[in-house]
Amino acid sequence: MDGASSPRLAEIASLLASEARATMLLELLDGRARTATELAQAAHVSRPSASEHLHRLVQAGLLGEARQGRHRYVRIEDPAVAEIIESLAALSGRARPAEPSLRAQRVDRQLREARTCYRHLAGRLGVALSDGVREQGYVDDRWSMTGPGHAWIASLGIDVPARTRRPLTRPCLDWTERRDHLAGVVPDALLTAFRDKGWLEPGTVPRALRLTDAGRAGLGPVLASALVRDEA
Repeated sequence: MDGASSPRLAEIASLLASEARATMLLELLDGRARTATELAQAAHVSRPSASEHLHRLVQAGLLGEARQGRHRYVRIEDPAVAEIIESLAALSGRARPAEPSLRAQRVDRQLREARTCYRHLAGRLGVALSDGVREQGYVDDRWSMTGPGHAWIASLGIDVPARTRRPLTRPCLDWTERRDHLAGVVPDALLTAFRDKGWLEPGTVPRALRLTDAGRAGLGPVLASALVRDEA
């Protein structure tokens, strides 16, 4: 760029080009902190190798770290990092098929149905919720909250901040559904509220979520008709 200052794009891209580091970042998309040992198991690498990978990710600012006693934890602290990872996953054009084992197929089904995408809801259920709030007029064609949308959010006991640097709502391309689900400040608060109300509960694999009977009743008027029809 003619000697001018420029972002370190190639450096960041090279960090994401490692299969082990990419796997670790995807594993951390639920927003929780994990140890190097846990991430080594997820990425199928040795503990020392995982520590080296994590050191590079922390140094680059993609992960934050905290220590409790002898334990070291890492997590995605910046929502922008999570958004980039999810967007790159969606732009990859194709997904590696799940292994044919029964366990791998079960994990794949649960993650495709409903999962956390950092702090908001993704998967088939996330896309259905996105369709539903737009059908109800809670979010307009520009992906902005409407008056009725603010009223619905308030009815759930959620206080929307008056000022925030992040958008209240925005589209996020879902890598399994190839359609948009909702991301932003409000969807983050919605996921927390749904969990607190018992409408969503953890699945049997990390990041997976399950819609409960209470959630089906509470979200029935909002969920897209396609999801309701499929579950009938």
